[in-house]
Amino acid sequence: MADLFDTPPAPNAPAPEAPRPLADRIRPKTLGEVIGQEQVLGPDGPLGAMLAAGSLGSLILWGPPGVGKTTIARLLADASDRAFVQISAIFTGVPELRKVFEAAKLRRGQGRGTLLFVDEIHRFNKAQQDSFLPHMEDGTIMLVGATTENPSFELNAAVLSRAQVMVLERLDLADLERLAQRAEKALDRPLPLTGKAREALLEMADGDGRALLNLIEQVAAWKVTGTLDTDALSTRLMRRAAKYDKSGDEHYNLISALHKSVRGSDPDAALYWFARMLEGGEDPRYLARRFVRMAVEDIGLADPQAQTHALHAWEIYERIGSPEGELALAQTVIYLALAPKSNAGYVAYKGARAQAQKTGSEPPPKHILNAPTKLMSEQGYGAGYAYDHDAEDGFSGQNYFPDTMKRPVLYQPVERGFERELKKRVDWFAKLREQRKS
Repeated sequence: MADLFDTPPAPNAPAPEAPRPLADRIRPKTLGEVIGQEQVLGPDGPLGAMLAAGSLGSLILWGPPGVGKTTIARLLADASDRAFVQISAIFTGVPELRKVFEAAKLRRGQGRGTLLFVDEIHRFNKAQQDSFLPHMEDGTIMLVGATTENPSFELNAAVLSRAQVMVLERLDLADLERLAQRAEKALDRPLPLTGKAREALLEMADGDGRALLNLIEQVAAWKVTGTLDTDALSTRLMRRAAKYDKSGDEHYNLISALHKSVRGSDPDAALYWFARMLEGGEDPRYLARRFVRMAVEDIGLADPQAQTHALHAWEIYERIGSPEGELALAQTVIYLALAPKSNAGYVAYKGARAQAQKTGSEPPPKHILNAPTKLMSEQGYGAGYAYDHDAEDGFSGQNYFPDTMKRPVLYQPVERGFERELKKRVDWFAKLREQRKS
């Protein structure tokens, strides 16, 4: 409705076209125009094969933001001659879902199918996800869900069993360059950037096509003469924050990469993933806790100082905070990555737990039990116990396992770091034990 200050349009004048974002103006019209995702959309890809065979079914599109999930869903609706209906799990409740399903039933009765595109489908709870099942099964809707989270963890097994998961990948620099060229064609002018600045702009997009188009739109709006270099671009354009969800897949992916880089004795890769997590806003205390775990699990007794080093770095961070405390954590990353590795203690512990579960009610041998009462003494408690300090070499070689249990070998130290010395001791005591037996 016009207000008092609006100028009424002239009679029969064409309605002015509202400005459209660049991303909307260059949206692909066909699946062949989609940039990237050839592994899914190509002739040998699963979606390409489905379309060629005319057997399109419900799908889950799993991938990072800005890689074309919504665009692909729209184009699939066109390619299969279905009505396209889009909802978001963030804003849709059960009443709205009922209306969507009823409308889809009416269309089906008129001979037309419905492609229901559900953005952020992982945000629906179990009951809401279950509500799709009967309508998927009877053909009322073809469900296409979009998610940035791992469907294995976030979606019901029943939904996953009725839909095929398509993994979409972040756009690489070549894909982003093709997208930039398409944007320049739509703008009818090149971007005012040097070659290096153009590369920097593509890197700022961080694999996100929508983000790149938004950045290009900003650059194109500047009134500049000549070309901007990398420094001028960085001054004018804030770099995008890294995509990092501290409670989502990216969190677990990056900590896995960090942990495995330390385990693999690669300090450079470990430092890189450490920095990636910090740049994404990860709590340094979480990383400090993980470093202690790495020291215990992957280094163990090959370098007992690793645990002390990790604990001290954690304490330093707690005392002096950021950013200086993060340097102590960074040095711990280097130390842990370069430390000798052994999981012998970890394996021995798990083996001991397994043995304890199998023989949990076996009593200790009586000779190593105390006999504080006469009755216990009469029952043989403590009889035959050999005090190790009185024995030759301070080692009696007695059996300390239950009498009915065959002696297992749980701790097997490796020939690395301090465990090389521990292995000598293990072997020495094993030799003495055999001698004492005989």
